[in-house]
Amino acid sequence: MVRRNDQRRAALVDAAIEVLAREGARGLTFRAVDTEAAVPAGTASNYFANRDDLLTQAGARVYERLQPDEATVARQQAAGHDRETYAALMRELVGRVAAFRTGYLALLELRLEATRRPELREVLTERVRADLDANVAYHEASGLPGDAMAVKLLYLTLNWLIVEQLTLPDVFTEAERELLVTTAVERIVAADGG
Repeated sequence: MVRRNDQRRAALVDAAIEVLAREGARGLTFRAVDTEAAVPAGTASNYFANRDDLLTQAGARVYERLQPDEATVARQQAAGHDRETYAALMRELVGRVAAFRTGYLALLELRLEATRRPELREVLTERVRADLDANVAYHEASGLPGDAMAVKLLYLTLNWLIVEQLTLPDVFTEAERELLVTTAVERIVAADGG
């Protein structure tokens, strides 16, 4: 029987994210999650049907935690509609994602695990595709310059910059990363908005 205490479940999923980031997918066990969450042994097995369920919920939780808060969204909507504003938004996005280091590293682990688990690959593919579609729709409604292709190219470019920052943080200085984001927007997003 799977338990329904939502706060406990969230704490266990957050613990799973930490374990994934630190030990990788092979280190993700119910026992490791129980230890990380500082709960009695056997607790995680009462909340998740199996390890695949835990992996899937950890991936969903990372995306949930990466969403900007309402104040950030409101500030973005009230901002200008030019490439300079777009670059500032992208720098903020990279900073927000990089600030949740363990979450992003856990996602990388989940992606690697998905190469061996078709069910997980299907879940992650659907989630990433839905998020990318939502980003394109948000962008198109925002009045910012650029088109769907620019959004997708920036997604790919900035994801690798984040990987670089989290795995090899000394390759680029903070100033270089800021400049790379700004330059990516300037070169990918046409000045005329197309």
